[in-house]
Amino acid sequence: MNPYGGEDRIWLGPEGGQYSLYFAKGTSFDFANWFVPAAFDTQPFQIVARSPKAATFESRFTLTNYSGTEFHVGIRREVRLLDAPEAWKDLGLSADSRLRVVAYESDNRLTNEGSNAWRPETGLLSIWILGMFAPAPSVTIVAPIRPGPDSSFGRKVTADYFGQVPPDRLKVTERAVFLKADGKYRSKIGLSPRRSRGFLGSYDADNHVLTIVQFDQPAGVTDYVNSLWKLQDHPYGGDVANAYNDGPPSPGAKPMGPFLEMESSSPAAALAPGKSIGHWHRTIHIIGPMPELDRAARGVLGQSLAEIQAAFAP
Repeated sequence: MNPYGGEDRIWLGPEGGQYSLYFAKGTSFDFANWFVPAAFDTQPFQIVARSPKAATFESRFTLTNYSGTEFHVGIRREVRLLDAPEAWKDLGLSADSRLRVVAYESDNRLTNEGSNAWRPETGLLSIWILGMFAPAPSVTIVAPIRPGPDSSFGRKVTADYFGQVPPDRLKVTERAVFLKADGKYRSKIGLSPRRSRGFLGSYDADNHVLTIVQFDQPAGVTDYVNSLWKLQDHPYGGDVANAYNDGPPSPGAKPMGPFLEMESSSPAAALAPGKSIGHWHRTIHIIGPMPELDRAARGVLGQSLAEIQAAFAP
């Protein structure tokens, strides 16, 4: 992986499992065998349209998954800056002139460019958007979740992507999951479509920056590719939202960044030839007076700034 891509990077899923795009057939699911396909790592996209506030990119390429299935893929994506009213309108909050906002979104489309349908039994793809941000000891990731019993909603969080996240780095309540994002311990969490509320967030307590990530989550859809690094019994029982804290992959090794990530995925794409699936992902950075910033955190994430800071307080 080349760890460049900014705050809205496009990959395709799944990462792990028998339909993985990131491991060659027959290899073990270890960091030494992991790779990112060049089509969305080092190869350029073509710019097909641009304006002062937006740019549209396209690419076409072929991928082969862990099971040997070949995919002919087309991607079209528009990245667009948002003004403050646009940023606030879908958050369920009133615009507040005391808060300053930097916001943008990507509208992404994945198309089956081949002559064969993409079928679950040979593997499906998904759009996967990963926002990379600067980690720090003062940064905490917040993932609001739907409350309710595991029997109805499933487990609150997937926390064993790279080994179980230790309790001093992960806190789970009835309404939120908190992940320490200092860039010093490699860890990842995920939310299922039944638990996710369509938002992720982070708060940098030293710099007083609240970041909100909002994404498309179609109602009632539960088939998402499973990216756990192992052969899977339920390859479409995956997560719609993920958060990642970078760190050394093994003792003494260097981290990839370090960085933190807030991520979202489209449903698994069972596409006939010529058909497409879309997914949008929005990022909003907010700064301003603490009372107003706290009100925004409560309104979107359901957590006060004090509660976020207290998650990993000494």
